[in-house]
Amino acid sequence: MAKKLQLRGGTTSEHSSFTGAVREVTVDTTKDTLVVHDGSTAGGHVLAKDDEILKLAGGAMTGAITTNSTFDGVDIAVRDAILTSTTTTAGAALPKAGGTMTGDLNFSDNILQRPELKDYAETKVAMGANDVDLSAGNVFTKTISGTTTLTFSNPPATGKGGAFTLILTNGGSATITWPTSVDWPAATAPTLTAAGIDVLTFVTIDAGTIWYGIASGVGMA
Repeated sequence: MAKKLQLRGGTTSEHSSFTGAVREVTVDTTKDTLVVHDGSTAGGHVLAKDDEILKLAGGAMTGAITTNSTFDGVDIAVRDAILTSTTTTAGAALPKAGGTMTGDLNFSDNILQRPELKDYAETKVAMGANDVDLSAGNVFTKTISGTTTLTFSNPPATGKGGAFTLILTNGGSATITWPTSVDWPAATAPTLTAAGIDVLTFVTIDAGTIWYGIASGVGMA
């Protein structure tokens, strides 16, 4: 008859304060697992049972995993931080099939290709100073109350077309000096209304080197 090797055993509670000797092996009778001791660590080192190990070929598991590492190159902590962000959760994302969104969308001068626009608006800027700043909007309003020198700034880059509408009130009541880059029909600036509204349109295709100026509507009111 083969000889029997019998190991000392104890419950998990009994193991919790047991350090054992170096390389001593005992049995945790509560968990039905082997415990290897190093002579200094209370509780020793529990060896998992075969059915508690996730196989290399995969399998089903339950419970939580705490890790400071990555799974297949994915940092789990970073991924979870992104998924729990109010700006990136599935409920806050615009689906590919479309939907309703709120807030601004900044394309940073990138192309929005083949859109069909419906019910859109342009930003209106009430000018306090005398600079038409295209980074602020595309429709500008100003009341002329004295001699005024206008400037145009932040046009689109060369190779891109840009335009804006300027609505002047009492534009003919005082002298207006236009940028030298403005090219008027017949090289002549329009005569504006002294008491009323004039609508002017300006277009450039070379970053503002030339602005083509058109009096769209003179004496509108």
